[in-house]
Amino acid sequence: MAWANPSFLEIPESYLFGTIGRKIQEERERVPGKYIIRMGIGDVTLPLPPVVLAAMHRAVDEMGDAKTFQGYPPAAGFDFLREAIVAHDYRARGCDISVDEVFVSDGAKSDVANFTDLYGDANVIAISDPVYPVYLDSVRIAGFGPLQVKFMECTETSGFLPALPTGHVDILYLCSPNNPTGTAMTRDQLAQWVGYARANGALILYDSAYEAYVSTPGIPRSIYEIPGARECAVEFRSFSKTAGFTGVRCSYTVVPKGLTARTKFGHDVDLHKLWARRQATKFNGVPYIIQRAAEAVYTPEGQAAVKANIAVYMRNAGRIRALFESRGQKAFGGVDAPYVWVKVPDKYDSWSFFDHMLREYGVAGTPGSGFGPCGEGYIRFTGFGSLADVERLEGLMKA
Repeated sequence: MAWANPSFLEIPESYLFGTIGRKIQEERERVPGKYIIRMGIGDVTLPLPPVVLAAMHRAVDEMGDAKTFQGYPPAAGFDFLREAIVAHDYRARGCDISVDEVFVSDGAKSDVANFTDLYGDANVIAISDPVYPVYLDSVRIAGFGPLQVKFMECTETSGFLPALPTGHVDILYLCSPNNPTGTAMTRDQLAQWVGYARANGALILYDSAYEAYVSTPGIPRSIYEIPGARECAVEFRSFSKTAGFTGVRCSYTVVPKGLTARTKFGHDVDLHKLWARRQATKFNGVPYIIQRAAEAVYTPEGQAAVKANIAVYMRNAGRIRALFESRGQKAFGGVDAPYVWVKVPDKYDSWSFFDHMLREYGVAGTPGSGFGPCGEGYIRFTGFGSLADVERLEGLMKA
């Protein structure tokens, strides 16, 4: 008899975006041929930049030559990519990060979930509400029960930002710019969290997957721009939403050396060493072809292409926000993130408004309640679709 992990029974049977996909399929069956505008799942739609494709083609040719063939990639990533990451994403911003503190992976989602392998069972964990579902789901799967998970409410009153915990917390999940609300922390606000973590011996898991979308002065692009963050924070980043790598998979996580956690016997252990050991055991690395493609993102041509694509998505987000505001609905985000967080009319809850938008206008968003109880009464739309779809929605909703 094989015994199942009972913790899987503590999470929803269907992942949020799987439920959305099922509802879209049901609507297509109800109205055959109906065009669905997909603004729910945060998947990019613009193709990979030409400089990235060229790098991939060169790498493919190298894999066909015995002189340049590459076998297993290093578990932490090739130095050519890690050096480019450090130079452009950290040292250029005055952040003290070294090459061997960068771990290249196949997705920020994977790394955020896999980091729970390092947790001891006595941790008290704080998670924002609403927030990206993988944080809570992965913690639940790891066996942490309701008494060990605290929720930091993010409401309209607080500007959708969490308040510092009032009780004891060991691990803090922060996401800025935030998914789903689109809000972002200022330097002073983030400094308060770093100060709290240092004073209380807490670890911050900082998801900055959308840092490239920041446009407001005073919003940090990395937590390591804050003095003292090396002593208390791990940062997760991705090439998916910045350079269109959702279909080719590449990301990285920064774990500073000297960042520690405590064992139940009272000894401090180095999290950098533990994560390196975890990756070496459970991960075989990102393919050489993909890492060469990611390296090309840091060329002048790559950076220009990334900025151009982001500009398209942000124009879409701005128009989506303006559309709902013109209908008298409150809308947030769409400034430092490609997400627009819309308050639903009083007669609806999140899922019934999702159903209404899908049936009436053929547009699929993401119900706010899928991100946590505090997301009830809101719906998220993404700017990742095409301009044609945005214009189509504008025409339908203004008719």
